[in-house]
Amino acid sequence: MPDLLPSQAHEKYRRLIAAAQKHPPMATAVVHPCDAVSLESVSEAARIGLIKPILVGPVARVRDMAQRASIDIGAFELVDSLHSHDSAVKAVELVRAGKAEALMKGSLHTDELMGAVVARDSGIRTARRISHCFVMDVPTHDQALIISDAAVNIAPTLEVKVDIVQNAIDLAKALGIDVPRVAILSAMETVNPKVPSTVEAAALCKMADRGQITGGVLDGPLALDNAISAEAAAIKQIVSPVAGRANILIVPDLEAGNMLAKSLSFLASADAAGIVLGARVPIVLTSRADSLSTRLASCAVASLVAAVRRTPAAAVKS
Repeated sequence: MPDLLPSQAHEKYRRLIAAAQKHPPMATAVVHPCDAVSLESVSEAARIGLIKPILVGPVARVRDMAQRASIDIGAFELVDSLHSHDSAVKAVELVRAGKAEALMKGSLHTDELMGAVVARDSGIRTARRISHCFVMDVPTHDQALIISDAAVNIAPTLEVKVDIVQNAIDLAKALGIDVPRVAILSAMETVNPKVPSTVEAAALCKMADRGQITGGVLDGPLALDNAISAEAAAIKQIVSPVAGRANILIVPDLEAGNMLAKSLSFLASADAAGIVLGARVPIVLTSRADSLSTRLASCAVASLVAAVRRTPAAAVKS
């Protein structure tokens, strides 16, 4: 594989990008790409064959920014809009019309984009609850970690957590993990009625036993150390196919997930590719603070999800 990323980029993200490049470029509506970072992401993702961009924004402003940033957008389709809200609405319309397989956030606020996505009459919601997943590349860990939900659902109920878990399992399978191992996190590994997250963790595991959650192996409650460290699990005599080997971490609430993801990023030099699932198409959420490798990995993750949805079986399921 050619050296597509800077030398310091993590190998797990390189493998994701290489896997995504085996599929046709994903038609992607890029929402309001009116800054240099957004256009750089689009240009590089298109150059390496991850996406086929449709730039949705005020055309004069987009072209002016591209010229000032010395980024060639001449080959990209442009859809004119009046402002950021109009960009979001028109990008969602492209999805509804079958012209875009994914959305990618540009220089607008996440809430503005998601407002158009979840609009009752004109949005692209499904029966599944929308949730966010971080795909974390932690240098000291041997596999990518999926963390959910750290960005969308603030205090999810048990019912919402069912969809959060199912979305994460479906993502893991799209990334090539045959049997995802899901750890339902809490502060302890025993069920304590005084700690609601432990009770919900136990309920989720039993729901998986009853076929209400499918495609993965669940265990919980598990503390973080027991979820990712086989040594810690052995010391506490936890016998489980998940303990010490989890590749999906389901957090109790947004605050816990956000702190976990940012701790890994700032204390363990991890990268955090972000994607929103549960809508008709995957949604790439990038940040101006993300490295280029992270932004490309987010596109690669969305591409792999879109590739699964192109299959007849996936179309029937959705």
